[in-house]
Amino acid sequence: MEIWLGSLLLVIGTAVGSFMVLFFRGTALSSLNVSLSFAGGVMLTASFTSLILPAVEKGGFFKTALGVTIGFGVMALVERLFPHEHPTMGQEGILPLKMKKLTLIVVGITIHNIPEGLSVGIATAYSGKDGLATALAISLQDIPEGLVVSLPIYALGGGMITALAVGFLSGAIEGLFSLLGFVFMKVFEGSLPVGMGFGGGAMLYITVKEVFPEAYSEGRTFATTLGFLVGVLLMLFLDTVSF
Repeated sequence: MEIWLGSLLLVIGTAVGSFMVLFFRGTALSSLNVSLSFAGGVMLTASFTSLILPAVEKGGFFKTALGVTIGFGVMALVERLFPHEHPTMGQEGILPLKMKKLTLIVVGITIHNIPEGLSVGIATAYSGKDGLATALAISLQDIPEGLVVSLPIYALGGGMITALAVGFLSGAIEGLFSLLGFVFMKVFEGSLPVGMGFGGGAMLYITVKEVFPEAYSEGRTFATTLGFLVGVLLMLFLDTVSF
């Protein structure tokens, strides 16, 4: 039950954020940066409280460290191989593909959202409470992320329908990989500490390499840093709530 609710929350959060483009078309980039730093605070804290630390408790340091290293490395390889676009930082990736800007943004969204979805599924496989707390926190940070996803697409002339559709797609990707992560961990339950480490490592990489540089791309403002603090505190609070 928890995994279905958690996956649904991921889809809803991003969809709500995407629909906000109808009202915030002129949103300043600095406001988006605050939203991204908030998302980074949630993701960084969830990596440890819902995945890495429980993995250490369940399987010890070495299994967890193996999973973290693999997750970190896999996301680094994926990001390196597949060309993608950031809303403010430009294009990355080495494959010589001629892709339209909107397509590059969609690929970037996919790379970003896969570890978030996997982390919710893996956390839920370990504990329904931890999974729901992680899903709720990521769903809340998906609201500004949905706006961050849809605004550039609309600004690039993709049209409102395209902007909303891509925003919904990003949430659906998260929900799908949440289910896949949960099923995989239930089938291979003995590898749960490694899997939890993998999810944590993947999310750490995305947070440090993608989210924080994007959030501070326009300069290190106090509001951006405050957004990070709010994200950290929110995740810590949700970890203490009984579901």
